Amino acid sequence: MSGPGSPFAVQFGEGRTVETPTGDLAIVKADTAGTNGSMTVLEFLIGPKQGPARHTHLREDELWYVIEGDFRFKAGDAMFHASTGGMAFGPRGVPHAFQNVGDTQGRLLVVTTPSGLERFIDQFADAPPGPVDPERLAAVGRANWIEFVGPPIGITDPLD
Repeated sequence: MSGPGSPFAVQFGEGRTVETPTGDLAIVKADTAGTNGSMTVLEFLIGPKQGPARHTHLREDELWYVIEGDFRFKAGDAMFHASTGGMAFGPRGVPHAFQNVGDTQGRLLVVTTPSGLERFIDQFADAPPGPVDPERLAAVGRANWIEFVGPPIGITDPLD
């Protein structure tokens, strides 16, 4: 990396929108190029009861800030709950997943450091439309230092 990046701002509703493997949306607010590799900032719009498969980031720490809604986060063996204005943290190397436990769409701000998570989202979005191919998901994950290690927590830890 070659020195500091340029300051910038991104307004509400701005950013590049990409579909996620769960069929939800990610809005890229800050990426590798814009932060000189220091972080990625994504806003996720996540449907009711939705969330990603359990996975491990081998190189990024991940912070989750609930912009709107009601979420639960599983990191390692710990389960956390956070609603609007709350946050949770998952260090690199710890298997984790999250789930919108509300009945309406939730909004989650995800900050990873160092940057690079947007590359996984972009590469997965290049897949042909249709059901998620688990082998392709695993391959794109491995290419981006992410290991998928289990199903979503909605399956492993159903809501009461």
